[in-house]
Amino acid sequence: MITISLRPVGRNWGTISFASTLYLCPILDLLLAEVPAQLQAELRLGLQEALVNAAKHGNNLDPGKRVVVRFSLIDTQYWWIISDQGSGFSRSPTACDTDPTAYLPPDEAESGRGLSILHQIFDQVEWNRKGTELRLCKQLENRPRLALRR
Repeated sequence: MITISLRPVGRNWGTISFASTLYLCPILDLLLAEVPAQLQAELRLGLQEALVNAAKHGNNLDPGKRVVVRFSLIDTQYWWIISDQGSGFSRSPTACDTDPTAYLPPDEAESGRGLSILHQIFDQVEWNRKGTELRLCKQLENRPRLALRR
């Protein structure tokens, strides 16, 4: 079951909560509904990676555990905060800045491709200390409005 709160307006946050699953199409559609079309494909890839990590690696695909996504547009920034109910992971912030797979055991380093993708797509990628919450931000380009000539 998917639980949805109101759409974000101004500085308000919307929330989507769902049982751990890899069937993410309807969730991604909801999260990207208000995003400009030219950004949707790239952000869909990044959000899918983040949601798969939360459901698969965080919650071990346990349908009794939920993934919660808070989202908002604040000024010219889209924000998503993704939380899982897993035990989290520990990582070295300095090592992950140069190699996003640094916290993974060698046999799981290939799984770190998703983390690398997150760093390429989003302008800010931050985890809480426990490793159960991911904050993603995408800055919109500041485009000056053109005056209409008559």
